[in-house]
Amino acid sequence: MSQYNIEEEIEEIAGGEFERTPVPESKLKSWKSFLGMYAGEHAAGTEFVIGPLFLTAGVSAFDLIIGLLLGNLLAVLSWRFLTAEIAVKHRLTLYYQLEKICGKKLVIGYNLANGILFCFLAGAMITVSATAVGIPFNMEMPKLTDTMPNGMTWIIIVIAIGAVISLVASKGYDMVSKAANWMSPVIVLGFLACGIVALTQLEVSNFSDFWNIWGEGSDPFPGQIKYTFWHVVIWSWFANAAMHIGMSDLSVFRFAKNPSSGWTTAAGMYVGHYMAWIAAALLYAVYLKSPEAVGFLAEGVAPPVAPGPLAYNAIGFFGIIAVVLAGWTTANPTIYRAGLAFQAIIPKVSTFWVTIIAGTIATIAGIFPAFAMKLLGFVALYGFILAPFGAIIVFEHFFAEKAGILRNYAEKANININRAVLYAWALSFGIFYFISLQFDVFLSFLTLPAWLMCGILYLWLSKLFQKKQISV
Repeated sequence: MSQYNIEEEIEEIAGGEFERTPVPESKLKSWKSFLGMYAGEHAAGTEFVIGPLFLTAGVSAFDLIIGLLLGNLLAVLSWRFLTAEIAVKHRLTLYYQLEKICGKKLVIGYNLANGILFCFLAGAMITVSATAVGIPFNMEMPKLTDTMPNGMTWIIIVIAIGAVISLVASKGYDMVSKAANWMSPVIVLGFLACGIVALTQLEVSNFSDFWNIWGEGSDPFPGQIKYTFWHVVIWSWFANAAMHIGMSDLSVFRFAKNPSSGWTTAAGMYVGHYMAWIAAALLYAVYLKSPEAVGFLAEGVAPPVAPGPLAYNAIGFFGIIAVVLAGWTTANPTIYRAGLAFQAIIPKVSTFWVTIIAGTIATIAGIFPAFAMKLLGFVALYGFILAPFGAIIVFEHFFAEKAGILRNYAEKANININRAVLYAWALSFGIFYFISLQFDVFLSFLTLPAWLMCGILYLWLSKLFQKKQISV
């Protein structure tokens, strides 16, 4: 029996997810598994928040409709030609592949940050589901400016939802994928129904009426920034920067039979990040005409963005079900990814328990509405921090030979910290984050420059440090 087969058997006996070995041929999945997962994950809880938040940013019709069309195309191309291509080549998790390049000690810091940020994102989705579950209990909904929980009912509902989601995620990729396939048709139908009902409530009878919902745009709501066409394009491209150019979805696409499975992300982008965002924005447009919303705006206060009541007002209890499931299908794979990140730090702990740890952190985060209410800003920061690490993998994969550097240098040199990685990320992050703060530049505009700088610096520094190491 080969060493590879022995390791494969050990993984199976331990109930693992091949965290430190390539995924074997027998475990590969067809494109259908990814289609359901991406449609479910991206026609999901975030969409019920992001769609309305675009309205609060004062976007115009052209900026929203055409900007999303282009930005989502760029995201799909990133998944297909970067993430899926590299994932199928090596079939390793992001965390193990980074460990080979960066060194064990350096990657611990990355894994910790990655896992925690994933937990915060999953927590925002638990918040979304809670706004739907709380409707029958006449629960007070969080406002756009709320950061703290507003009552015991809210806390109990969030904890209950978080516990169920964490248990499903802890069952591994198979369960996450199956759950997405079961739920995604219901969610997509829910978004579509919400959009159609909202159009009726807005008395839209032709495309001109539809276009005029946003028109030439408006001033942003209090506390929000104004979004232009390029804000929409770049933000929608990099809303999932950590997953595609940041390579986090190596952990998902390592199960794919071939790189063409990367095209399935289009189901998530154009059903979720296009149709669903616009449908959710329509729901909020209906709410903004209500006396309650008009009263908030008259007082100079941004009206609340509560997905549960928005969907319930449109399609009744089916809306509650759609919002609950939408939050679920985003939180599930996100908690799964967070569990893999923690697994890389504490490899002796089973996948089940690290996922439960991740789910617990996510549930605690979900108690605080700030992560959901400030989702546009949080997602931009999250991608900006993590995406440059993906550049390390991408640039090594495509340019290692041309640059004359060794692949997986930390593993081959038996070092715990690859200085080329550390300095490349620190310089690219530091310089562009300073620019954002100093000159008030929209952070998503700087994600690509930081990513490119990190990759180029990594190649140059690797050539420099590896040469010195070899000469010594």
